[in-house]
Amino acid sequence: MASKLWRTPTIVPALAYQDVPAAVEFLTRAFGFRERAGARLTGDGFVLAWMEVGDGLISLGTAGGHGRQSPRIAGTITQSVKVYVDGIDRHFARAKAAGATIISEPDDKFWGGRIYEAKDIEGHYWEFSERGRELDSTEWKLPPGIKMGA
Repeated sequence: MASKLWRTPTIVPALAYQDVPAAVEFLTRAFGFRERAGARLTGDGFVLAWMEVGDGLISLGTAGGHGRQSPRIAGTITQSVKVYVDGIDRHFARAKAAGATIISEPDDKFWGGRIYEAKDIEGHYWEFSERGRELDSTEWKLPPGIKMGA
């Protein structure tokens, strides 16, 4: 009998949280992520969970593990993650209603993208971008003072 394999995307960001279960609940409610059912690990002083978003995967672990810290502990942004979604305005409304800290509202950008930025309950920085809008770099409408290349 063949073994079932763990579905693995090319890259899996690992984020530290003081309260992993609360983060799982918030990320589900505010951003529509899904916890990978049955994969949560709980041990002596740690919790490890995986959240699916589209075809991506994010690992959530207790702060302190592998030297990682939550922005809540560090007092500063420790990383940012960009996530492509369908229906950016709908996604934004859901996140705002669920209590995400809104950094910027949906806005069209020079590269064709439409994005908004938010922080979660522990201060992790998220950029959400509308899937299928970003233009090839040859089509960008660069703002004054910015040029392509070195």
